[in-house]
Amino acid sequence: MTIANIIGGILFGGIGLAALAYGKKQGNLRAMIVGALLLVYPYFIPDTLFLYLAGSALTAILLFFH
Repeated sequence: MTIANIIGGILFGGIGLAALAYGKKQGNLRAMIVGALLLVYPYFIPDTLFLYLAGSALTAILLFFH
């Protein structure tokens, strides 16, 4: 585990927490699901490049399909 992995996990976890709270408040199931995925996926992806690619893709899904 490198410092870049830790920073990526905190960054995308924070985005996921905000998306989950927003989705719960607005009743938006898609935002809640993507938020939960953003919170959980850093535990399962050890490679830094894939961590940032997956986090960017999930964040893009959250933003573009809003």
